[in-house]
Amino acid sequence: MNTTALHRPAALAQPRTLERLVRGQATSDGAGVRLTRVLTHDLQRRLDPFLLLDAFASDDADDYIAGFPDHPHRGFETVTYMLEGRMRHRDSAGHEGLLSAGAVQWMTAGRGVVHSEMPEQQDGRMEGFQLWLNLPARSKMSEPWYRDIRPQEIPEWHGEGVTARVIAGRTHGVAGAMQREGTEPLYLDLHLAPGAVFEQPLAASHNALVYVYRGAVAIGEAPVPTRHMGILAAAPASDGVRVAAGAEGARALLIAGRPLGEPIAQHGPFVMNTRDEILQAVEDYRSGRLG
Repeated sequence: MNTTALHRPAALAQPRTLERLVRGQATSDGAGVRLTRVLTHDLQRRLDPFLLLDAFASDDADDYIAGFPDHPHRGFETVTYMLEGRMRHRDSAGHEGLLSAGAVQWMTAGRGVVHSEMPEQQDGRMEGFQLWLNLPARSKMSEPWYRDIRPQEIPEWHGEGVTARVIAGRTHGVAGAMQREGTEPLYLDLHLAPGAVFEQPLAASHNALVYVYRGAVAIGEAPVPTRHMGILAAAPASDGVRVAAGAEGARALLIAGRPLGEPIAQHGPFVMNTRDEILQAVEDYRSGRLG
């Protein structure tokens, strides 16, 4: 779905500045998939409601071929965005889908699900991202839910030198493929021509980040180079963010959301609000009651 919007929001009066620059940490997960952990555990409170952001990109099948065999989740949502490659999803709630280039998989683990994500290719490039989005306490034990969002189901906004794929939230009058009331996530994939500028209004109370995966951008006068995350400062009077591409253009994720302000208790793939809830999740999984 392509949309060239005539809607033009008012120019930002006080765009956000860059608070901090973060370079991701090389690690592995699943059965040995090599990836970069961009949003780490120590940033969960600062970037509430987001818990984790992983980036994966490799032309070497040895880096991804083992995939992510069956593993559990409880208490949050996973959002997987594929740029290149193919990954098969299966879960204990009976959902199955093929995640291909340009598609998104949105899964609500809720009270518990066991799922697998396995490559369906023997060679070639696999590249994409997985974001963990927290659930409000009232929703942590909700029914598991799943949606495959095909590339053509992701709306796009086109401006001067800018294409924004609107995975969640809203930009320039274009509603994204997903909306979430509790956390109000904004998830944009920005394609910026050399020197192009993109502006996005943001509530001053929302936490926000920019992750650059091609080229470089500037937030105000502060550069954000490729494979870095910029955490955006949240001043009470700020009204949005201005992202300017460098001389070679850029591709970047702009992610923002309303913080829950609730306790975060995490043990691996379980994210709840208290230690007792975590102990219950572990026991439920060990006894076969989770998923």
